[in-house]
Parts: sequence; structure tokens; C-alpha cells
Amino acid sequence: MFQLLFMVIFSEMAVIMVLSFKTPLRKLTLMVLDRVKRGRGPLMVKTVAATIAVVMISSVYSMMQIQKRWIDDGPANPTEQILMVKHLLEATLMGGVLFLALMIDKLHHYIRELRIRRKSMEAIKKQGPEDGKSSGSDKVKALEGEVTTLQAKLKQLESDLETKTKEMDAAEANAVALRKQSEGFLLEYDRLLEENQNLRNQLESLEQSPSRSGNKKNT
Repeated sequence: MFQLLFMVIFSEMAVIMVLSFKTPLRKLTLMVLDRVKRGRGPLMVKTVAATIAVVMISSVYSMMQIQKRWIDDGPANPTEQILMVKHLLEATLMGGVLFLALMIDKLHHYIRELRIRRKSMEAIKKQGPEDGKSSGSDKVKALEGEVTTLQAKLKQLESDLETKTKEMDAAEANAVALRKQSEGFLLEYDRLLEENQNLRNQLESLEQSPSRSGNKKNT
């Protein structure tokens, strides 16, 4: 499951990078996104997003339950620590998938609006003087203002994406560190179990020695 989530995240990041730069792939990506948003595409996307959100909420709830047991019962055993790391990594990855999907949707929307505004501006500029120079210039200025606003929003989205990507990388590194720590705890737990078993065996052998010596004296 982790491999699938990582593949989805990297794919979404690649789509965002393609949409951020004007390349031939950008037109192809926009065409694919336009087709996805037609027909039953939006319903399927919403269904998948809702499923991921439910699973993410379930992972967060499981983490809360484990943390509550830690508070009530004291230090956790290695099994609970491993489960905690697993749920943390799942929730982080699924949250990243949903956030990147939202970023792709917003980028696609703003790019489409920007293209429409530019086409409208070009059409207005091509119109003759009979359409009224004053009204045309006012419309051009208004459209230029809207284009500037959309460009600012696009830059803000790119900045937010960079910030969230750094946060996701930090959370992923933290989850990997916690997983390694849990593996160390599990090895220590196994070692303690083995030592405990050895001590029990020694105690049993010590208990059996006096009984054998007593039997020899009686005979």
C-alpha cells in the first residue's frame, strides 16, 4: 500500500511540474484533465477522494486510540509502536495525495481561466475602432487586471505546494526514523524474552537439583 501511495504522490507532483511550465506536455496534460472532468469522471474522482479521506480518518483515529492507551497503561510495547508508525505514515501519505489532487484541480482551473482571458483580450484588441476605443481599452484593462490576479494566485499555489512538499518530506523522514526506532525496540524486546526464558530454564534446573539430591539420600 505504501508503494502505491508513493507512486500516486510522485505522479501528482510530476503533473504539477508539467502544469507549472509551458511545454508541449502541458497541452497534453490539460487535454487529459479536461476529459477527466467530463461525464462520470468527477464522480469517480470524488468517490476515490472520499474513500482515501475515510481511510485517513480511520488511521488518525487508530493513532489516537494507541496514544490514549499509552497515557492510561504506561509505556507502549514494540508492537503498538510499530502500529503507530504505520498509521502515521499512512495518514501522512494519504493527506499528501488529497492535497496534491486539490492543487492539480486548482492549477487546472486557473490555467483554463487564464487562457480564456487571454483569448478574450486578443479578440478585443483585434476589434476595429468602430466598436469604441474607450470601452475596448476599459475591457482590456479589466482583463489585464484579472490576468494579473490569476497569475498571483497561481504563484501563491506554487508557493503553497513547495511548502507542503517540504512538510511532507519532513514528516516522511520522521516516520522512517520512528520505524527504525521501533524495529530497535522490537529487537530489544526479543532479546529480553530470550534472556527471560534462559533465566527460567536455569531456575528450573536449580529447583530440580535439590530434589534429585534428596532422592539419592533417601535411597
